[in-house]
Formats: sequence, C-alpha cells, structure tokens
Amino acid sequence: MSWQTYVDDHLMCDVDGQHLTSAAIIGHDGSLWAANEGFPQYKPEEIVAIMNDFVEPGTLAPTGLFLGGTKYMVIQGEAGVVIRGKKGTGGLCVKKTNMALIIGLYDEPMTPGQCNMVVENLGDYLNEQGF
Repeated sequence: MSWQTYVDDHLMCDVDGQHLTSAAIIGHDGSLWAANEGFPQYKPEEIVAIMNDFVEPGTLAPTGLFLGGTKYMVIQGEAGVVIRGKKGTGGLCVKKTNMALIIGLYDEPMTPGQCNMVVENLGDYLNEQGF
C-alpha cells in the first residue's frame, strides 16, 4: 500500500459524517511522504520544532505550534507521543511514529476527539508495523 493510500483511505476517511480538513504523513527529517491536496505548505523549521517538542515535551507551549505559517495553541497531548493544537473552531493532532509524523487538521463540525482518533489510530497501526 502506498503512503498516499494511507492518507486518502485512513486519514481522510468518514467519521460520523465528518472528515479532516487535510492530512499528511511526513518523515522525521521533514520529507513529505504523502498528503491530501489541501495540506498547507510547511517550512522545514516548523517540522524541526515539532520534532524537538517530542524530544523535550513542552517546548512548543510558550510559543505555539506553527504549521504552514499558521499558529496553533498547544493543548494537552501525550508527552513524546502526541501533540494537539487548537486554533479558533479547528485544530490539529500530530502523532509521532517510529519513522514519521502523522498530521491531521480539522475544523468544525468535526470535533477534536474525532480528529485525535483518526490520527492516533493510524499512528498506532504504523508503529505496530515498524514505521
């Protein structure tokens, strides 16, 4: 299965009639493995900052998490495993796997919990597969 199929079938899937706004799988080095068409153009330093927060949890909290130039307020996550962010009526979830970052962005009417479930379930699966 291609990485694009994971994005299309597992991240952009229907959850109680809702969908993520956009999603991507990005390597720890910042390389884009796959994304849907609407995923924001991110900067390498934004991925470096996210990776640093996984190593030293809490480093993004004071400044916020930036992705594609958009600032998200960091909210509760799971130190070293999941970072969650909020902006207005939407937000994002970033799950770190052995080799990649699984990123999902959402907006109302999708809920944060629905976004977290989609992103974290795929991340857990990929971890089990060694990715």
